[in-house]
Parts: sequence; C-alpha cells; structure tokens
Amino acid sequence: MNKNNRKTLKLMNNNGEYKNRPDPLDCKMIGLLQKDGRMSNTAMAQKLGISEYTVRTRLKKILESGIIRIVAVGNPIDLGFEISGNLKIRIDLKKTEQVVAELSKIDELIWIALTTGGIDIDVDFAVRSMKELQELIFNKISKIEGVLSTETSLMVDLIKEKNDYGTAWD
Repeated sequence: MNKNNRKTLKLMNNNGEYKNRPDPLDCKMIGLLQKDGRMSNTAMAQKLGISEYTVRTRLKKILESGIIRIVAVGNPIDLGFEISGNLKIRIDLKKTEQVVAELSKIDELIWIALTTGGIDIDVDFAVRSMKELQELIFNKISKIEGVLSTETSLMVDLIKEKNDYGTAWD
C-alpha cells in the first residue's frame, strides 16, 4: 500500500465513512483535474466562477489529504516497455503484511491491490524484456516467503483507460 493510499484510509472513520470528504465544489475541481491535470488555478477559478485564492487553498487541502495526486499517465508500451501486464498472486494469508511489504519494494510493479475471491493480490507490471519478466517472476516475486503461486497475463494492446471518473460524491 503506498503512502497516498494510507493517507486516504486515515481520512475514514471507524464506520468506513470519510471524515473530511470533499464537498461539491471540491468534487468539481477534482473532475476538472481528472480531465486536465495541468489546468491552472486561474483557469479552474474562471470555469467554476470562484476566486483563484479559493482554488489554491482548496487544492492544497485536497492534495495534502491524499485523496488525489496529480501525475502524468502514460501507456507503458508507448513509453518503451516491451512487456506490460498483470499478475494474479496467491499467498499464505497469514503472511499478507510481509508479502505486501516485499512486493511494494519491487520497482517493476506499478499497481498492487489486495483482492477477494480466488486470487489474493493483483498487480500490474511493466518491464523492458522477457529477461526482465523472467527475473521479476522467478527471482523476485516467487522467492518472497508466503507467495504460493502466480498467474501472468500480458497486455497486447491498451484499449481503454479512464481517469476522469469523477468522485462518488458527485
């Protein structure tokens, strides 16, 4: 689990509800940034009919909370990674914390999630070659104590990627 996810979880109370959930204006700001992460505070203020100061202070609060991050999103294949895909990992559930901690240290893993169902952990990866994929699976992941098995799927083409899904409070 990365730092930003931990920050977001701290925003929840014991009932799983957000303590400081974004209000409708925050949600509109988040929606605009999901469409254009480079939008200036001035442009956002104009679009929303509020002051630039209001945008700046609210955006600072939203970013510090960990609810959103502003990053450049790219297609791994277009960025030169020959092989990108997904690993389904079955683990000894008694060792979940140790396994997740070790997986989090692996640079090639770009997304890690605990899941329910037949698979315990779902990860996405990007590597430069089959040699790196072999190294990732056989020398890094499979050697982690508590990993029972892995199932690999390779991405052959990115069909859809949606980053402007708004918030659950819209």
